[in-house]
Amino acid sequence: MKRILGIDPGLAIVGFGAIACEPSPPKSSGGTSIVTCGATVIDFGIIQTQANGEMGDRLTTIYNDLHELLNSVQPDLVAIEKLFFYRMGNTIAVAQARGIILLVLAQHNIPLVEFTPAQVKQALTGYGGADKQAVQAAVARELNLANVPRPDDAADALALALAAWFQRC
Repeated sequence: MKRILGIDPGLAIVGFGAIACEPSPPKSSGGTSIVTCGATVIDFGIIQTQANGEMGDRLTTIYNDLHELLNSVQPDLVAIEKLFFYRMGNTIAVAQARGIILLVLAQHNIPLVEFTPAQVKQALTGYGGADKQAVQAAVARELNLANVPRPDDAADALALALAAWFQRC
């Protein structure tokens, strides 16, 4: 059983989603073997920082809470979203938070893979330009969840974890 943690980086909110993955036994289909991927949710949620807090305090919250999360989940692999640009001010803050996340992962010696949003959409829906609702529906379907995970940041993190699993499966 492999544990994959998806992380959707941000300064105000870091989404996380952990899954446990196990390949199903091969099925025979017309003389060929097909291995299907099974994934179940371990946990998902967010690390949230105070909106009006000092930058150092916010980054410390991410640092400390991520250490606790990694100790709890003990992932074999982390999938994280590649940084892309919105507005310069937001991008710098997200880059700082992402740097803290990468530091903590290095301290725990956890390998990571990075995905662009389009790569995640392609992996889950088959279309790199899919909308957010299609990706969230795919997350719920693939993980056999009755509802789309909330908040959106947690659903995005689960999508990252699934993309990593599909890439490895």
